[in-house]
Amino acid sequence: MAESLDLLDRVDGVDRVARIQQEWARERPEVDVRPQGVIGRLHRLGAYLTEELCVVYRKYGLGEGDFDVLAALRRAGAPYERAPGELAEHTMVTTGAMTKRVDRLEHAGLVSRRVSESDGRGRVVALTPAGRALIDRAFSEHMANERRLLDALTEDEADQLESLLTKWLAVTEGRRD
Repeated sequence: MAESLDLLDRVDGVDRVARIQQEWARERPEVDVRPQGVIGRLHRLGAYLTEELCVVYRKYGLGEGDFDVLAALRRAGAPYERAPGELAEHTMVTTGAMTKRVDRLEHAGLVSRRVSESDGRGRVVALTPAGRALIDRAFSEHMANERRLLDALTEDEADQLESLLTKWLAVTEGRRD
């Protein structure tokens, strides 16, 4: 990963974000552009990582959202089912978006829907045997892919980064509540 990022982003030893910062510092020296160093690189890295993760999803005929739904159902444990609203909460999408995802997955034979036994008005979405087999294979490859992507860092660097991101995310999400 580090090599491909170097090829994509570096010219004369300076990455794209640093070049942008240099240009802004020249044009607007009174503005502190240091935040771009972190935010810009995180933004670029996030886009790169998303594309690299989607390679595995596509291999299994899934989009990112489809993978998220199947994974949320698998993480629920036997009998691998959740209410649509619960799925939306676990995947951080609207219930309308969840309906479209579930429709696609049901059409593909990966999930089924039924009336809730505890609430006759409610629905339950469950993994089918084919859905469980698919998500188990896809998840194993997904984790190997994430390991490959993270191998650009040492174990200590990855631990530090996880700690910093956890702290930053908690503070950021706390502002939204």
